[in-house]
Amino acid sequence: MSSVLKQRYQQLVNESKLQHDETQMVALQSLQDLLNNLVALVNYQQRSGVTHYLLPTPASCPSLYLYGEVGRGKSMLMALFYEACPFQQKRRVHFNVFMLEAHDFIHQWHQQAHQGSVMQALAKKIRSSTLLLCIDEFHVTDIADAMIMERLFSHLFNSGLVVVMTSNRHPDDLYQGGLQRAQFLVFTQLLLSVATLIKLEAKDDYRQTFQQALQRSYHYPLNMEADSFVRQHYQYHTRSAPLQTSVLAVLGREVLLTAIHNEVALASFDQLCVQALGAVDYLQMVKQFKVLILEGIPRLSADKRNEAKRFMTLIDTLYEHKVKLFCTAEVPPQGIYIEGDGAFEFRRTSSRLMEMQSAAYLNSALSDYSLIYERSLIPQ
Repeated sequence: MSSVLKQRYQQLVNESKLQHDETQMVALQSLQDLLNNLVALVNYQQRSGVTHYLLPTPASCPSLYLYGEVGRGKSMLMALFYEACPFQQKRRVHFNVFMLEAHDFIHQWHQQAHQGSVMQALAKKIRSSTLLLCIDEFHVTDIADAMIMERLFSHLFNSGLVVVMTSNRHPDDLYQGGLQRAQFLVFTQLLLSVATLIKLEAKDDYRQTFQQALQRSYHYPLNMEADSFVRQHYQYHTRSAPLQTSVLAVLGREVLLTAIHNEVALASFDQLCVQALGAVDYLQMVKQFKVLILEGIPRLSADKRNEAKRFMTLIDTLYEHKVKLFCTAEVPPQGIYIEGDGAFEFRRTSSRLMEMQSAAYLNSALSDYSLIYERSLIPQ
């Protein structure tokens, strides 16, 4: 196991699936060190009797916080690390899903009028089945998330849980301008005290390399050709099924879409991002659809922050589940939302939109790096 990550990385380079990058190799070594320590810890814990006491105490396993600009390979490196971990007490999850499940647990706890600390109970539940928790795309923009960070993660770290996070921001830059940020900074100090920070400083956004492979899957501007683009893709993917308004049932609610046929959905930006939808709605969609045709993505001004946030969540969900996306927009991906609250985070969305239009993505060639949702965060 001592060099498994380097070997796997080099294999991908030899297969022309990756481009060698020294900054990635530096980060990979830190992940390899953590992997070695985790394996030693698991082996130590599995020993019993005299053998247990004769073995040396394993080295500590500090959490890791991997950050840097979009497209530098953070999620790819985490995927290599996660897949190489040879034990079952692990989970990899997107930050949005993690927080959705945490808030649901908190809601259920209060509904059932339990006594004691809900955060301690939640941490105990997570730790009961997980030694290693990998959280992708760690970012905080919501006050409800910000207010529980320190209370939840202090219990998680104290329980011995090892956390590996990827983020576009340094911890000090999280939740910039957020309400009651002083309280959130307590979490920042906690994170800095327990986690090793690794910055990926690669010069290039590797997702931009997909730009040359763009196919007719993203059309702009919004004009008559865009309307024809939508009709042609719908007819092709549904074998000319009739186009009629359909309803998607989500947790007892009805979401109106332009059309649904088998695993293909046609919807407008207004239907999915102007309406009050969220991660739970989009997660339900990707369970049903393999192809989404999205029409009418506008250029978003600063006063459209809510629409931009929903669009970010939608694209994250589609990307993580490898849903094929065909869309029409007013402007190119990098021009959709460039000013306003959350514009920095939106750069990741623009980068992902570029990659999602590539032949590699559409052919699912990147499936090795898709997020793995193996089981519920809260065991039933």
